[in-house]
Amino acid sequence: MNGKGRVLVDDHEPQIVRALQTSLRGAGYDVEAATTGEQALTAAAVRAPDAVILDLVLPDMRGTDVCRELRTWTTVPVIVLSVVGDEAEKVAALDAGADDYVTKPFGVDELLARLRAALRRAEPSAEPIYEIGELRVDLEAREVLFAGAPVQLTPHEFDLLRLLARNQGKLLTHRTILREVWGQAYADESHYLHVYVSQLRRKLEPDPARPRYILTEPGVGYRLVDPVRRAS
Repeated sequence: MNGKGRVLVDDHEPQIVRALQTSLRGAGYDVEAATTGEQALTAAAVRAPDAVILDLVLPDMRGTDVCRELRTWTTVPVIVLSVVGDEAEKVAALDAGADDYVTKPFGVDELLARLRAALRRAEPSAEPIYEIGELRVDLEAREVLFAGAPVQLTPHEFDLLRLLARNQGKLLTHRTILREVWGQAYADESHYLHVYVSQLRRKLEPDPARPRYILTEPGVGYRLVDPVRRAS
């Protein structure tokens, strides 16, 4: 077995499967391929992968349903592949538990970067302090520093930042954030989220009009990133 782990690829297009196998193996991963949702679920159950790359359009079921089924028994990172303009499906997949998405046609370098980030997030860590660029979030002490200076946050602002920090680099949908921070009753109240993201940016971003830490994925959600690591 290669050192970087095992990736399960599920796509209904044979040429994409072959291209992904070549690229992933070249990057040091072991690869198992499937072309249907049922094949992927069986393969994952027989031998758990370290990550899954999942097409949203499969011949026997939706990729969203595959992701939802996986989430009943595993937290393995899932990156979904979607076609341009399929916003509703992307949001549904993320709400079903996918970690990230890449739009077809995609660049191999982008996909590999998303895969590495997803695998990093999956690594177990008991450290309650997150250092992201100049941002330091101490979950136990509920303390936030930016460039060494303390930042005063309201309880809801801190809860929002805590969720983003725990999922650094991962795209979280509006519904997911609202449900986790405000509760199920607020899952459709997107105006709450826009207000609080704006407030966080004013307190954390050097230039709130051009955010570098809390990034917007239009129509989908937000992700917290390390701008230095992202640039490299």
